Amino acid sequence: MIEVRNLTKKYGDKTVVDNVSLNIEKGKITSFIGPNGAGKSTVLSMIARIMDKNQGDIVIDGTNLENWDSGELAKKLAILKQSNNINVRLTIREIVSFGRYPHCQGRLTAEDIKQIDAAIEYMELKDIENKYLDELSGGQRQRAYIAMVIAQNTEYVFLDEPLNNLDMKHSVQMMKVLRGLVDDLGKTVVIVMHDINFASVYSDRIVILKDGKIAKDDVTSNIISKDILEDIYEIDFNISHINGKDICVYF
Repeated sequence: MIEVRNLTKKYGDKTVVDNVSLNIEKGKITSFIGPNGAGKSTVLSMIARIMDKNQGDIVIDGTNLENWDSGELAKKLAILKQSNNINVRLTIREIVSFGRYPHCQGRLTAEDIKQIDAAIEYMELKDIENKYLDELSGGQRQRAYIAMVIAQNTEYVFLDEPLNNLDMKHSVQMMKVLRGLVDDLGKTVVIVMHDINFASVYSDRIVILKDGKIAKDDVTSNIISKDILEDIYEIDFNISHINGKDICVYF
């Protein structure tokens, strides 16, 4: 479990994350939703230790975040941010291989190659694995980065808007992959996303942030409600029950 207590982040006089406390349960998909500027990505980055916090505590599996060795943390938790600025010309296979660095420090073993191959197959990239990133569509690049995270083979997987640049088919595929990581492999997945319906259909738990604070934190079935969502997003919602899932209609 990841325990977050009184997490705060400020930029000058502006507080962008304000006294946030939550638990991330193992073996579940937790989705962070909420309006732009709510602090979702900032919370994710602080938990993953790629951004400093001003105050608060983060405890991962009983150990305070500050006490984790960087190499060991990279074997425990992987994060994919929204923007990946890689200037070196690399193929899909090479970028996916980077996911194994915490395990092999660049000296690939048979096990590393097995994990790389599996991740490439999982994301349906085998036929283009030797193409360079600058030759790919935005969706293909996004799938390559996801494959890199899968190859890292960590217990916790953090994804910041992983559906960016993906069409409908690959967005569905992506969410099914993430659901499979949890249900089949026992991973713990945390996603920042804007699509309410993907959050509703695939998440076990939803955390809503607004103005840097947690507005709601509950199991999905208790979050996807007309009153809650209208209060958060300040637009009209209708909720339909389709194939056992709550689907939001808003326009």
